[in-house]
Amino acid sequence: MYGFDFELDDFQKEAVRYIDEGKSVVVSAPTGAGKTCIAEHAIHRALDEGTKVIYTTPLKALSNQKFSDFGRRYGEDKVGLLTGDTSINRDAQIVVMTTEVFRNMLYGTNLGELAKNLQGVKYAVLDEVHYMNDEERGTVWEESIIYCPTDIQIIALSATVANAKQLCDWINTVHSNTECVETDFRPVPLRFYYYDSSKPFDVLPLLTPDGQLNRKIRPERRDKHFKNKLQQKNTAKDVISVLHKKNMLPAIYFTFSRKKCDEQMEKCADLDLITKEEAKEIQEIVNEYLQDNPYLVHNKHLDYVYRGIASHHAGLLPGWKVLIEKLFQKGLIKVVFATETLAAGINMPARSTVISSISKRTDNGHRLLTANEFLQMSGRAGRRGMDKVGYVTIVGTAFQTPDEVAELVLSDANPLESRFSPKYSMVLNLLQKFSLDEAKELILKSFGYYSSNDRLKPLLSQQDSTIKTLDKLNAFVCPYQLTNKDLIEYNKTRESYVVYRKLSKTLIKQAKQKGQKDAPEVTEFLSKTKELLNKMKSYHCDICRNYKKHMKDLEVLDRYEKKLDSIEKNIAKEKDIYWNKFLSHRAVLERLGYIENDYPNEKGLLCSTIRAENELYIAEMLLDGVLDDLTPAQLAAVICAVITEDLRGDVFPTQSISNETRKTLNKLKNIRKKIAVVQRDYDIDTEMYINSYYSPLIEMWADGIKWEELTEMTESSEGDVVRIFKRTIDILRQIANAQYINPQLNDTAKEAIKAILREPIDVD
Repeated sequence: MYGFDFELDDFQKEAVRYIDEGKSVVVSAPTGAGKTCIAEHAIHRALDEGTKVIYTTPLKALSNQKFSDFGRRYGEDKVGLLTGDTSINRDAQIVVMTTEVFRNMLYGTNLGELAKNLQGVKYAVLDEVHYMNDEERGTVWEESIIYCPTDIQIIALSATVANAKQLCDWINTVHSNTECVETDFRPVPLRFYYYDSSKPFDVLPLLTPDGQLNRKIRPERRDKHFKNKLQQKNTAKDVISVLHKKNMLPAIYFTFSRKKCDEQMEKCADLDLITKEEAKEIQEIVNEYLQDNPYLVHNKHLDYVYRGIASHHAGLLPGWKVLIEKLFQKGLIKVVFATETLAAGINMPARSTVISSISKRTDNGHRLLTANEFLQMSGRAGRRGMDKVGYVTIVGTAFQTPDEVAELVLSDANPLESRFSPKYSMVLNLLQKFSLDEAKELILKSFGYYSSNDRLKPLLSQQDSTIKTLDKLNAFVCPYQLTNKDLIEYNKTRESYVVYRKLSKTLIKQAKQKGQKDAPEVTEFLSKTKELLNKMKSYHCDICRNYKKHMKDLEVLDRYEKKLDSIEKNIAKEKDIYWNKFLSHRAVLERLGYIENDYPNEKGLLCSTIRAENELYIAEMLLDGVLDDLTPAQLAAVICAVITEDLRGDVFPTQSISNETRKTLNKLKNIRKKIAVVQRDYDIDTEMYINSYYSPLIEMWADGIKWEELTEMTESSEGDVVRIFKRTIDILRQIANAQYINPQLNDTAKEAIKAILREPIDVD
């Protein structure tokens, strides 16, 4: 056991033992339970053994924080950092990186040779591995596990999930010997409270000692909320006042809107939350920080920080958020109003968390929080070694009932679900190294395929039910030992007899009218009718009282057999969905000339190195020559447009782009259309954006405009502008290093990066 100055909990000891035995490990434990020390044990081993450890996180901000923490703890010379736009001491024994960078490294793309990158690496920590559930990025974790060399021990750290054992079993099959460690133990237990606006000066325990909803809590009335806007507006202030009075601060107050974060911070401005000594310490820390970051001197949130109140969300400058995190970690910020991204593992220890609502708005309308989302946020409460308990307060709203809140609090964690999805770069990277059959084998190693029975449960349930019905129908026993085939034969004969009998009667009537009673046609039809009657009577079905039921069963049987066939086809399709997607993307690449004989040509090799949501689209632009003659600022503006997702319908750019940029964007529409036509044939729908909302801003910025002037030209938050500029830099960096394109374009991309990377864009 390595240098911990405290006694490890049982689950930590178990995980450490497995690591010492050379095994990989999946650890599922509540937020704040102490999973990080398990990773630190692997770090200690690597330092002692002279080996290396890779530590991955889902967020750049979290990677930066870990890099800083490990640098202080183990020495700056021992720690490196690799994110999309940063490379520091990459040959260190401990290298922190985002999971995307690790995945790209395993592909052996423009991050250097795989063997060199992983030389000496013995441990790979996948922190926050429950991000596999992330709709957009979850596939990165699966790919990282599948392609990670088997001689590297994986330490997968997850918040509580329902199927940690299943995840462990899967890693066991695709990687190496893996053990699962699960616990629901929290070193700092949680107590749950409810804020009921009918009692504005108190918070009530949510549950009774026996785990039932506290019936003193009253549901919020909608009409009251609509009539009394003032009370609704002051909720945050009332809640924080109560928590301050009860010594339950510092708190993270989660709300699901950046705008509301700022509004609630402003409403609490006149609360007296800090002591004179704390105010003085805040002043000293802020002054020192502003000397190093003078661009923040006029930040509009500065006055609130001096009062121990802050806001934290993606709309703020990264450098500002670093200051907030620093002050909060020292206990000087008493309440931070934050969006749920703060629940993702950034070290901001709080005594309390406040959850403003158990529902949130999404692209598909409002929905309740999942159990895992609630666990992530509530789990931030309670500081180990500082608090005996952590407090979670749920704010009552008119759009939720106390019963729904209690049900969510008592819910078990959700299972991890696969988000694995083959894309063009995956197809190209696999075909560089493997045959088509070998690539299929790897695709079938995905967690999605492994857990497909869970995904297929509804279809499998239908299949089981249909088979049971068919078995029941086929269990019919004929008293005369006849088969279904006999019954069908009898029924055909019976139907023919009925037709002939009717026709015979018609012919006899017509013959009588013409005086041709014994006409040959009549005789022939009568003979055939009699023959059919005799044949019909030769079957016992003719006298069986079960005939009608048996016939009805046969009709139902036919319907159920067709239904079963349809279900089984759907099961086969769903089970092979990943491989079918792989083949569809391969077909598009073949059509557009990126693959020859199932191997990437120069075009394919270029596309394989691009890391973006729309890599084929970007590859087509680079190869088309449409970008070759642009200036650095124009290139930045064009790339910015193709990585900017569609915004709300009522948001329009307030500045104009240059004529050359506009002409280029119009040319890109033809490239987009060409790809879309081919993709449609293979049922692929990849988003390909041309959204120039931020393009004028980045064009002006690359041409030298000052930050203060730039931000006055847009209604977008500073944080959003920085985020889009950094995403643009990420693609520009890939263009700068790309092979098989016009060298002039490589140089233009490098100049564009240099022009964009100035304060505050160059601050993490």
